[in-house]
Amino acid sequence: MTDVLVEITDGVASVVLNRPRARNGVNLAMCLALREAFEQLDSDDSVRVVLVRARGPVFCAGADLKERVGRDASWVRRRRQASFAAYEAIERCAKPVVALVQGPVVGSGGEIAMSCDFVIAVRTATFRFPEPHWGTVGATQRLQRVIGRQRAKELLFTNREMPADEAYRVGLVARLVEPDQLDDVGADVAAAIAKAPPLAIALTKQAVDLGSETDLDRGIRIEMAAIERNLADGGWRDGVAQFDREA
Repeated sequence: MTDVLVEITDGVASVVLNRPRARNGVNLAMCLALREAFEQLDSDDSVRVVLVRARGPVFCAGADLKERVGRDASWVRRRRQASFAAYEAIERCAKPVVALVQGPVVGSGGEIAMSCDFVIAVRTATFRFPEPHWGTVGATQRLQRVIGRQRAKELLFTNREMPADEAYRVGLVARLVEPDQLDDVGADVAAAIAKAPPLAIALTKQAVDLGSETDLDRGIRIEMAAIERNLADGGWRDGVAQFDREA
């Protein structure tokens, strides 16, 4: 079995972390597989939305430190670069990417989840960022951008486990569901996203992401450029016609 499974049904792709016996710990093979999967999905016009999920009761227990035994600093450096490339491939995917999270989410698992556009988590999920306590450095950039600098420092410095309801309050999780509802809610969310015109969704994602990196004035310019591109495509007329039919 591969460390990452990819299935596509009716325009919805599922990317599944597939190392349940290792609590879906992230190793080099998983990093390479995630990068390859998302690069392929990004260029697949049949894909409208991507769901990231995991097999077993644990979403991801963080980096698999066992593979570093006996390795030198050069290998560890290359391994970290591979993980950064995997997270970036998820983040740069033009399709909406939604993380469906259950159980513990630790370290690199949090990086994977935060690289997605938003997270849906079961109420029993937990989040922990133990990198400094494992003698390494990680989660210092995305985490502070999602929950703020002080909250990020508190989690990183203390190795405290954050429950799902707190993660929801601070913006790490967009939606909480009961454990037995995760798959159904994920399917409903994917179907709702897939109903929208793909170009409008792609441009919306791009405008939000680029706009978050600048001030409001430049952000409005980014949105206007997206609007012009959407108008040039002409597909917006279908949306107007659909609205008129449903009104």
